[in-house]
Amino acid sequence: MRALKITIQYFEGCPHLELAERRLRKALTDLGREDAEIAYQRIDSPDEAERIDFHGSPTFLVNGSDPFSGRELPASWGCRIFQTEEGAQGAPSVAQLRHVLRSAS
Repeated sequence: MRALKITIQYFEGCPHLELAERRLRKALTDLGREDAEIAYQRIDSPDEAERIDFHGSPTFLVNGSDPFSGRELPASWGCRIFQTEEGAQGAPSVAQLRHVLRSAS
């Protein structure tokens, strides 16, 4: 199984960070991937968001790539919204995260 490195990019005070972390940990547990490395990257300004092509908080990078970006998303230093099977939410669903993580393995 390939190593799995996940970076959660966020801005200080993100109202969806806790939900995103909880769903990510559930998806990893479901897949038996307790070996995954999770890192955090705080984005501190709109200029930094633009420079690194940050798509809003929270953003997940799986092995360096944003699996939820359709490339049409502009850089943003705001909240990110994900379309889930239950409608628009502040984090991907556990099922969406499992799918992305399984594909990255």
